[in-house]
Amino acid sequence: MNRLSTSWGAYDLTRFPEDPRDQLRAWSAADAYLLRHLAGEGADPDGGEPPAPVPLDGAVVVVGDRWGALTTVLAAHGTADLTQITDSYLARQATLANLARAGLAPDAVRLTTTQDAPPARIDVLLVRVPKSLALLEDQLHRLAPALHADTVVVGTGMVTEIHTSTLDLFERIVGPTRTSLARQKARLILTAPDPDRTPGPSPWPRRYALPADAGAGSGLATVNHAGIFCAERLDIGTRFLLQHLPETSGDAHVVDLGCGNGVLGTAAAVANPDARVTFVDESYQAVASAEATYRANSAAAKAEFTAADALTAMPAASVDLVLNNPPFHSHQATTDATAQRMFRGARAALRPGGELWVVGNRHLGYHVRLKRLFGNCEVAASNRKFVILRAVRRR
Repeated sequence: MNRLSTSWGAYDLTRFPEDPRDQLRAWSAADAYLLRHLAGEGADPDGGEPPAPVPLDGAVVVVGDRWGALTTVLAAHGTADLTQITDSYLARQATLANLARAGLAPDAVRLTTTQDAPPARIDVLLVRVPKSLALLEDQLHRLAPALHADTVVVGTGMVTEIHTSTLDLFERIVGPTRTSLARQKARLILTAPDPDRTPGPSPWPRRYALPADAGAGSGLATVNHAGIFCAERLDIGTRFLLQHLPETSGDAHVVDLGCGNGVLGTAAAVANPDARVTFVDESYQAVASAEATYRANSAAAKAEFTAADALTAMPAASVDLVLNNPPFHSHQATTDATAQRMFRGARAALRPGGELWVVGNRHLGYHVRLKRLFGNCEVAASNRKFVILRAVRRR
């Protein structure tokens, strides 16, 4: 937990899931810079006189708030008509926890996802620039019709996150755009909506067919919403696992954990129509992609699609096979914390005799974690770059 001090008060904030050993903050200098700007505090973004506070008495929308810091502070400040839009289940849970810590009810904010219909009118739009340029593009397309000439549009991000391509999206889809001076390695993006802009429809979702060398996935159609991992083409790690996909029979319960566009679970469903397949990801965009991919291939197996914190909500000892290509980044941080959480959840969810199959870069050393957790781990396949590991729950 760490404290964010603002001119409107100080707030104890945390990431989700909360881990006292985690030294990463639940807010950044970019969040703090934006809040100072809204309060009319500090220097003008262009280096002139201090700006006037931004009126927050209309419909205020916060997009991409990574751990709910912006949403929590604005709600506590008394912003009445406040909507958060997020692609992250974990960010949503962090927001709920931080609202409660600030003494606010969950309904103090309208919590929506990137898959929900956006508000019909937006008077203040605040955008925490995401890592994915595609996700930013898609969201600006979706939100632009709700903007009007007097809408205040402010983006924020660290200097390393804001590129010419980022500004070009704001300029092309919303209106004339400029950036602020840098403060503590953060910048603001200031955009004036132009109601006459006609940027056209969003290019997302995108579709592609899996190549002939994709093993069990050869020829499958994929549907990819903006922001998911490898939305333009099949990543080589998943391709390698598809080439060595384990077989199932009967009513086996298979989980595609961290499903992305769902190609692993869909391939398993096509190979065994009697199976039951659960697609799980913390990204709402990924879950929507997985469902669309599954439907596009007319798979006959029973399927469930859920946004969740790994397998924490999965009944214990209920799964026969978990397929996993874990991420090793959390926003800008390189970490194996997500993979470890996935592995622990998989062990709890697997039945005795159930198997976890993991693909990862050889240098990540997942075999050490898996052997410690499961008591066993074997190499199912390997090449120069990747290794596929198989761990079995013994009891």
